[in-house]
Amino acid sequence: MKSMKVLIVDDDVDSLAIARIRLKKDGYIIETASDGESGLTKARESSPDLILLDVQMPGKTGFEVCEELKADPDLSNIPVIFLSAADNVREKVKGLDLGAVDYVTKPFDIFELKARVRAALRTKRLQDLLLMYGEVDSLTEIYNRRVLMERLQQEWDRSLRSKTVFSFIMTDIDKFKNVNDTYGHPVGDDVLEKVAYILNKSIRSGDVVGRYGGEEFGIIMVNSTVEEAFVAADRYRHEIEKIVFKAKKVNFSVTSSFGVADSSGKDSLDQLVSAADSAMYKAKETGRNKVCKPD
Repeated sequence: MKSMKVLIVDDDVDSLAIARIRLKKDGYIIETASDGESGLTKARESSPDLILLDVQMPGKTGFEVCEELKADPDLSNIPVIFLSAADNVREKVKGLDLGAVDYVTKPFDIFELKARVRAALRTKRLQDLLLMYGEVDSLTEIYNRRVLMERLQQEWDRSLRSKTVFSFIMTDIDKFKNVNDTYGHPVGDDVLEKVAYILNKSIRSGDVVGRYGGEEFGIIMVNSTVEEAFVAADRYRHEIEKIVFKAKKVNFSVTSSFGVADSSGKDSLDQLVSAADSAMYKAKETGRNKVCKPD
């Protein structure tokens, strides 16, 4: 699990130093700022997982900084814990109404601060997982079909605007039902995970891979012709057949059939997807473990 990043924004040198040293011992990555403006800059640069924010600072107050954080779509989900020397109910209510998740009075008890930090980061981690799994297939941890199709539509629209060509690759694991029937569904899940991992690791930066459904995957290749997609798909095919799986004291491997098509000459996105799908089934019907282009 990655280390969580905490940004402390406080003009009180002693409080800042104590919080930094003690929290760093718990394995957090600590960044600091001594005023509101530099705190906002640091937040935009490093996207911390949590911000500890002093209320009374020169220049922008903590309340003003919090308002700007919550108004920025890129920063609004970062939890904020206010630090203040004033133990004032009205001030606490104001801070919570602005979107802070907690409020710690200074001079703070370090054990209380650490407990509140842990609680805030635990909530943030759960929120991040919920956001991620809204886009990611829970088994393979690559994009799910909804996101894959959204990205396909975006690429189609972009290609129309810029008059460029892109490709779509579809692949299906050959005889996958036999894997489930012979070795069981947990082994089948392992096959899906490893194939997804290989595809995700092998694609170029900027390309997109997602689980299309069942044992089928889709890959969007930006700025690529069908010939370039054919070469890439054949490379993915070789990588997949090299994977060795172990089950019931035997080793086995799987193969995949690929279909490739590009956007050139297509009147709609549906035509492109249909062309890649038809090419994939042509590969399966003519021997499997191969790459085919549309007729």
